[in-house]
This record gives sequence, structure tokens and C-alpha cells, in this order.
Amino acid sequence: MSAIICGSLAFDTIMGFEGRFSEQILPDQLHILNVSFLVPALRRDFGGCAGNIAYSLKALGGTPLPMATVGVDGADYLARLEGLGISTEYVKQVGDTMTAQAMIMTDRDNNQITAFHPGAMMQAHTQTIGAGNAQGIRLGIIAPDGRDAMLQHAQQMHAAGIPFVFDPGQGLPMFSGDELLRFVEQATWVTVNDYEGKMLCERTGLDLAGLSRKVQGLVVTLGGK
Repeated sequence: MSAIICGSLAFDTIMGFEGRFSEQILPDQLHILNVSFLVPALRRDFGGCAGNIAYSLKALGGTPLPMATVGVDGADYLARLEGLGISTEYVKQVGDTMTAQAMIMTDRDNNQITAFHPGAMMQAHTQTIGAGNAQGIRLGIIAPDGRDAMLQHAQQMHAAGIPFVFDPGQGLPMFSGDELLRFVEQATWVTVNDYEGKMLCERTGLDLAGLSRKVQGLVVTLGGK
């Protein structure tokens, strides 16, 4: 089954700090903060929501079609997808920016400092879904991506008659209650974690029961529970 996956492709730079942030940051000096952390452990991973979902779906025997944008440094990611047998037909490389990148540093207490550069992700809306390129697509996913891309791709999937999962993730705070309600009304399924579910209810003015009546399925994950 072919599934079009709209979301980010990103490089994740993961760093491990062996100390504690709290021991390096002086609370009374936050107004002139200037700190440096030695990070003996560092790795670079292929990440992003569309990339992660496509990888998992391929491993489960599906046919993922990630729709995303990468930048001038995206050749390695394209080669990675192709090496895994994942189509890059809907991945666009743009020449005036870098691929989205997350830089994450974790200390020994599992506190994290993250910097995220959206880069090419902000041009994801230039990719479109329509009658000309939606043949054979049975399912879609709207995952965290550029704001305009999420809005437009949801509308385009709905117009093309492609049932899709709305999985807003960390992109949920970008949208107003009316926009989120529109996503729900267009989607076939909605999936959120517990915190995102509470925010979705607060912004739309509906409880989980009310949201579930607007879709075929509402999934709320509860982490360790």
C-alpha cells in the first residue's frame, strides 16, 4: 500500500555532555549568559518526521512516499532513502538553503538543550498533491512540517480524496483553534500524545469524545502508561 508522508526531513546532531547544565549556568548571571560545554560524544543521524515514518513503514512492508524538501546538503539523505528502497519521487532539493537540522545536547540528568534550524523545510509548501501525482496513493499522513505545508497538504489530500492521518506533534502550537478544527474535519484519523491531546481540546473547544465523533479514529498515546 502506497502512503504519502508529508513532513520534515532533517539531520539530527546528538551531543552528550557528561556534566550537569545546572553546574555550569549561574542563575544570577543569566542576563550575560556565556557558556561552553565539552561534548565527547557526538553523532549525526538521519531524522525528521517524514524520514522516521518512512523508515518504519518500509520496515513493516509498506510503500512510503515521503514528500519533503532538503537543502544543498541533502544529497546524503537522498542517497540514504534510495539505499533503503524508499522512493524520493516526492522529495525536492532546493539550492538556496540547508536541510533542516536539530542540534540536541543532553546532560547526565537527561536535561536537554535543543536548537532547530528549519532551513529547506520552510519551502515544503512548494510541493503539491493533486490529480496529476496522486494516482495509486491509498493513504496519507500530515506530520510536523512547515506551517504552510501542513495547511496546504491537508487541504490537497482532502480534495484528492486521500484518507489521511493528522499527526501534528510538536507543530501543534503553530495553529489556532479554527485551523486545528479544520485539520480534524479534513482528516480521517487523528493521533496525539496525552499533552498534545489536552492542547488540541483546549484550542478547539472540544473534548476528546467530541473530537472522536469528527473522525474515524482518534488515538491518544500515554507514554509509559
